[in-house]
Amino acid sequence: MPTFQDLTCFKTYDIRGIVPSELNPEVAYNIGKAYAQAFSPKTVVIGNDIRLSGPELSAALSSGLRDSGVNIINIGECGTEEIYFAVPHLEADGGICITASHNPANYNGMKFVGKGSTPISADNGLLEIKRLAELGLFSTSLLKGTESQQDISEAYTAKLMSFVNVDKLKPLTIVANPGNGGAGAVINNIEPHLPYSFKKINFTPDGNFPNGVPNPLLPENRQSTHDAVIQHQADFGIAWDGDFDRCFFFDEKGQFIEGYYIVSLIAQMMLVKQPGEKIIYDPRLYWATLDTVNKANGQAIVSKTGHAFIKQTMRKEDALYGGEMSAHHYFRDFYYCDNGNIPWLLIAELISVTGETLSQLVANLTADYPCSGEINLTVKDSEQVLQQLNKHYQNKANSVDYIDGIGMNFESWRFNVRNSNTEPLLRVNVETRGDKGLLSLKTTEIIHMINQYQSD
Repeated sequence: MPTFQDLTCFKTYDIRGIVPSELNPEVAYNIGKAYAQAFSPKTVVIGNDIRLSGPELSAALSSGLRDSGVNIINIGECGTEEIYFAVPHLEADGGICITASHNPANYNGMKFVGKGSTPISADNGLLEIKRLAELGLFSTSLLKGTESQQDISEAYTAKLMSFVNVDKLKPLTIVANPGNGGAGAVINNIEPHLPYSFKKINFTPDGNFPNGVPNPLLPENRQSTHDAVIQHQADFGIAWDGDFDRCFFFDEKGQFIEGYYIVSLIAQMMLVKQPGEKIIYDPRLYWATLDTVNKANGQAIVSKTGHAFIKQTMRKEDALYGGEMSAHHYFRDFYYCDNGNIPWLLIAELISVTGETLSQLVANLTADYPCSGEINLTVKDSEQVLQQLNKHYQNKANSVDYIDGIGMNFESWRFNVRNSNTEPLLRVNVETRGDKGLLSLKTTEIIHMINQYQSD
């Protein structure tokens, strides 16, 4: 096999690269051999999302693993959360999902987990996989592994259903928009078990992404869900990213709901069912979450942003639930992993139980804790910008933290500015206590300062 001097497809948490220049069957084969050598698994679960390059990369990855003596359980076309489920369910030693999540159609990638679906990232094995794959120096296995196919859909549906009380559910109309990603198959499987009427749009899996890359965080990708909610007079709408480990909500008016407020709703709901438990939150936006958890007599614990950090903290604290404003939701009863279907099941149950609409459920949160949403800025020297912001604000702040970038709290507002872990961007978040005017003023102020520092 050829060696690769610099595999640029390796990122902090996973692999993502352009096909075929950065990720191709030869690279995938070497990654399979590298994973086998780094972790010595006996059995590994693999699967791929709906991207057109998925089957070819899956075959090469499988070949590399099997040539290293590893037995493969292939669950076929799937989402990342189904790999998270399948690894412990099938008692495998690890799992790899071939996916590039919400990246453009010409990308693909891989997400790795170990036994029990423990995350594998740059600080616990991913860099070793990269090193071995680049060198191409592997030990020879005398035995070749086997490959079997496994349909987990029935068991996975049962797992999802375990998170809701079916007796409390009322008939609802729900718009479901997978964005031509893979979430539609899960909806079809779970639909017979629920009293809901699903209005399905962009439902056919298609790696060409004819209706745009499935990334509902992009405002231009939200209109179709908004329109469908209005057209069908739905109770709410859901849209997913490509590998559907995140879901995004639209209320009965078709308005997009920031993931930040969904964290508070789910935290409150989980604590009603299991009082006194620990809830993990990320340091970008958190006043709403903190106040919600404290009022519900839970224990709120901060974690650095990013799925590997959140999962590590979840396991360390044995936390019931963890939520990020980016729409990643983590559950202890889902192996401390994130899931893109449990959240909407819980919100649908909450609407059934309370009789309130989604807009009513978030009304107080959005009024009491208005936020900027995440603003992404491209900068030349992010570290210099962070130093300048720190210098300007730190003597005026009530408290400062460096858990992830810079976070500063003032009497009526706070902000967090941090480097992205996955893209060359500076991410800005601002929130206030019930003051939309102050929010606009301070958001504009920080963005202006960042731009000014860049031009100096």
